Amino acid sequence: MKIKRSKTMKISILKPFFMTIVVCSLGFWGGSASAENLKVALAAEPTSMDPHYQNLTINNSFATQVYNALVLQDVNQNLIPGLATSWEPFDDNTWEFKLRAGVKFHNGASFSAEDVIASMERAANVPNSPSSFATFTKGKSFEVVDDLTLHISTEKPNPFIPNDMSRVSIIDSAFVDATTEDFNTGVASFGTGPYKLNKWLPSDLIEISRNDDYWGDAVEWDSITIKPIKDGTTRTAALIAGDVDFIERVAPADLPNLESRAGISVFKSVSNRMLYLTLHMTDNPIKPFVTDSAGNPITSPFQDVRMRKAVSLAINRQAIADRVMDGLSTPAGQFSPEGYIGYSNNLKADPYDPDRAKELIAAAGYADGFKLTIHGPAGRYTNDTRILEAIAQMLSRVGIDTSVETMPASVFFKRFASGGVDNKPEFTAAVSGYANGSGEPSHPLRIFIHTRQKERGYGPGNRNGYSNVDVDKLIEDGRSSMDIAKGEKAFIEATDIAMKEYALVPIHHEIATWAAREGITYELGALDSTFLHFIRSQE
Repeated sequence: MKIKRSKTMKISILKPFFMTIVVCSLGFWGGSASAENLKVALAAEPTSMDPHYQNLTINNSFATQVYNALVLQDVNQNLIPGLATSWEPFDDNTWEFKLRAGVKFHNGASFSAEDVIASMERAANVPNSPSSFATFTKGKSFEVVDDLTLHISTEKPNPFIPNDMSRVSIIDSAFVDATTEDFNTGVASFGTGPYKLNKWLPSDLIEISRNDDYWGDAVEWDSITIKPIKDGTTRTAALIAGDVDFIERVAPADLPNLESRAGISVFKSVSNRMLYLTLHMTDNPIKPFVTDSAGNPITSPFQDVRMRKAVSLAINRQAIADRVMDGLSTPAGQFSPEGYIGYSNNLKADPYDPDRAKELIAAAGYADGFKLTIHGPAGRYTNDTRILEAIAQMLSRVGIDTSVETMPASVFFKRFASGGVDNKPEFTAAVSGYANGSGEPSHPLRIFIHTRQKERGYGPGNRNGYSNVDVDKLIEDGRSSMDIAKGEKAFIEATDIAMKEYALVPIHHEIATWAAREGITYELGALDSTFLHFIRSQE
């Protein structure tokens, strides 16, 4: 990333007064629901209040409340003006962004192009980031033309610059050197978004209040109190009891009860959230979670594509959809569900075929079996622990003696990304999730499939060492074509190759669910994340 500034930017860390709202405790949450204060229970909480710390869905969805990007997305991921009012190609390799005048940060500072420059610089270089935003800034040159005009250039044409610019939150340039802790404690947490951050007590609650000076449409709630409740049944009970007004990820077993209960509204949407399994594909280093039958460490069996295919064939996706998810998922064979961007007609979910799986395991030289531990977050995704346990049972039936270890999402994602030797991904096999947050088809490919190349922003989510130079070239060629149709053809070809080589093992796409007390509505879209500004009272 290259930076050109029209003037020297003053960098300092200010120590402003950090307001804390005092909530009177009454019962589980505090007083009865009101139109002024909304009480929300989420399945998991962000890992940080730093909008640049970790490129993680839950972090990003929360960041949209406190911060804005240059480009925003509507509920169906269509790009709409944010801190930029317009954008268009300036020449073959440059996009020009016109910025919004009169915008103020929560601390009263005026927004300008210098804040964009500072944000892009910081987002790519946050220390100890488990999953960097550099993928959205690498290979780009940023030039301030004037206070409200910005040029973004690349060596090759790039049609997805506006999509990339929808993924990076803009901060006040005065805080470009702020630490993650400064954001977590509120010292630096000043955005231009519809809400202000008041307080974060990790594992307990988050409090935000309405930004009355917001440049866009005013949000409805004076304040929102957010509580992480990882257990779905406990979230349902809190809603029924009136302790909360709104919940996400309704436990499938609780859905019929809520749908038939007076005074409760349920919202459902087919989402682009995919649950998948990663399998370590290299022998360096040898990981501690795979051994022979006697418990001796071995190199990863999943370097052999036959073993990766065997795992896929051993998973009964339809049984998981029917019995674990109670119908709230559809078997997956690729990143996108049918009808979404990047979907390939050439790929379907693998059928359940344990006999063929056993044949492939024997052919790969593991007829005597081995021991495996699979890891995953507890409470991050609907029924995630039960899904892990079901997969472990299925793998054990074909000769892979599999156990499960789960942990809080904040712990899991850090270890998943960099908990191993030399800060490499730690696990041999892990279940995680993905939703296309950028709204363009190259996103999952360059994040999860492309060979990991940190200096170029490729492969930050490639946890298992998959690498194919032909796939890399297709991804890069597609991203450098201003012909969208031509680019999508390259992406689909890359997807076909990567999925047939089991770069990762898709499990299912979730059907997203939310529920609310009577009088509250929620605007649904393609993503299964909860966007607080889309929660409204019914008129």
